Amino acid sequence: MVRMRRKADLPSKPCATCGRPFAWRKKWARDWEAVRYCSDRCRSGKAGEKPPGVTR
Repeated sequence: MVRMRRKADLPSKPCATCGRPFAWRKKWARDWEAVRYCSDRCRSGKAGEKPPGVTR
């Protein structure tokens, strides 16, 4: 039986658009190195620019 992992134990990286850290997801297992954005909203924005309403 597989033991559950805590989210804090999973690898994470910063989003290329907003800079917020996001954690590994099972659907990204094959191409984790290529994942750059935390969400579809950030992916649709230009790299390096913050989406409207983000104060960080």
